[in-house]
Amino acid sequence: MSSTSTGSTPPRQALSKIACNRIQKELVEWQVNPPHGFKHKVTDNLQRWVIDVNGAPGTLYANETYQLQVDFPEHYPMEAPQVIFVPPAPLHAHIYSNGHICLDILYDSWSPAMTVSSICISILSMLSSSTAKQRPEDNDRYVKNCRNGRSPKETRWWFHDDKV
Repeated sequence: MSSTSTGSTPPRQALSKIACNRIQKELVEWQVNPPHGFKHKVTDNLQRWVIDVNGAPGTLYANETYQLQVDFPEHYPMEAPQVIFVPPAPLHAHIYSNGHICLDILYDSWSPAMTVSSICISILSMLSSSTAKQRPEDNDRYVKNCRNGRSPKETRWWFHDDKV
């Protein structure tokens, strides 16, 4: 799960031309072929997407809806977006009560070939494979250390459990 958090949230930078073009391309693709179980809430802010997540049928999260917030960095897709659940976050061993998600593709394993759609599918897969609704063991300590708007991208994550 988490190790320690460092620093504070940096001020948001304007998107580069490459980032704007890529995000607009993904938005068009999403409108034509949205990932099953997700709905993009249309706003006038290209840099922040809000996405409804519907739990997959036959899973612990069936008939439940959550919201993801995706914040694109200046140099997207070379840098991963920040993706969090808007509280209340689902009870899951890799999702903290403040909405931070411990998922390697959001941090160390990010690739510019990934898209918001592929992130959403990975998150839904993570939720769908869960066998118990529970918070991470270190939830209280982690959330306490993340006060004042600290970004999950500033955490040194320890990826050790791919079974949940």
